[in-house]
Amino acid sequence: MLTLLINFLRSCWRSSSKHHSSSSSDEFGRQDGVLWYKDYGQHAYGEFSMAVIQANNLLEDQSQVESGSLSMLNSGPFGTFVGVYDGHGGPEAARYICNHLFFHMKRFVNDQKFMSVDVLRKAIQATEDGFLSLVSEEWPLNPQIASVGSCCLVGVVCDGKIYVANLGDSMAILGRFVRATGEVLALQLSPEHNASIESVRKELQALHPEDSKIVVLKHNVWRVKGLIQISRSIGDAYLKKAEFNKEPLYEKFRLKETFKKPILSAEPSISVQTVHPDDQFLIFASDGLWEQISNQEAVSIVQKNPRQGIARRLVMAALQQAAKKREIRYSDIMKIGRGVRRHFHDDITVVVLYLDSNIVSEASSVSLRGGEITLPSNSLSPFTVPMEFNDS
Repeated sequence: MLTLLINFLRSCWRSSSKHHSSSSSDEFGRQDGVLWYKDYGQHAYGEFSMAVIQANNLLEDQSQVESGSLSMLNSGPFGTFVGVYDGHGGPEAARYICNHLFFHMKRFVNDQKFMSVDVLRKAIQATEDGFLSLVSEEWPLNPQIASVGSCCLVGVVCDGKIYVANLGDSMAILGRFVRATGEVLALQLSPEHNASIESVRKELQALHPEDSKIVVLKHNVWRVKGLIQISRSIGDAYLKKAEFNKEPLYEKFRLKETFKKPILSAEPSISVQTVHPDDQFLIFASDGLWEQISNQEAVSIVQKNPRQGIARRLVMAALQQAAKKREIRYSDIMKIGRGVRRHFHDDITVVVLYLDSNIVSEASSVSLRGGEITLPSNSLSPFTVPMEFNDS
């Protein structure tokens, strides 16, 4: 009996170590204060790197990398799935997507026997329907869940093709080598659904010609109905179904007039392209990264630096830029804890996926969730090594 107890305690300690010790195995990623990172891993088409930094009191970003069979069967098709889910109003929608979207996709691939645009569209719609059903169930006791939503960026590399589906303003960027110049060019694979973009405002005005206030400039920021910057999302039931835009929802979310059709959309923009021999890597990131550095800057950083820890390096580059904007030292911003940190930058999630081969490796099976950050409730959570990037 004593031997069993000791073995049990050892097992618990090892499980805890994987998530909390900076010197432990990198299999499930590592945590350093408000930073979580997976510096190196193998996926079906090469190597990958992943990093998340928390700014909000509760981490609203969720992310995942899944590699191996993309159906319910072990017979394939095989490939790699990346999801970046940038939540707002709370983490519930992003967590729901992380728990359900990949499963729905595998279910539809299983039915169809191959990957397709239709599979992605159906999986996203099933996820949206499931979360709105959850809102209906919880509304009587937790009405504020109607104001929770999430951007949704998905990438799938399968059978020599790159599929990207997007709702919101997270972005997927492809780094392609240009033989004539020797440079790597940044190609944006996902449009942004943000009211700050004129074409998005025109789209909303065309969809709602009867509403002169469908987009409103508020505090120098364009917002849909003066409330939210993005025009497409999962969740945000209060702007999709009038039955959730009423008391006891907080007054700041309630519209003065009712509406008959959804104001926000859950229809994703989906692109598909064949992997080119000069395609070197993909960067998937929430808007917390793109608010600080440009597409080409991000691609240049990936091109010029070692693969080990490249996602973490991109996060650090964003933090350096955030510090510069606020005219403070980088070492100072690294000491700021969650909550207060949100005044300097948003949650940031980055996944870098290298495209090393058109030949899929069925042996590279991965299932990883990003940013499972665990902190004491009273923690200020600065970094343990605040001054510089560590390549170890």
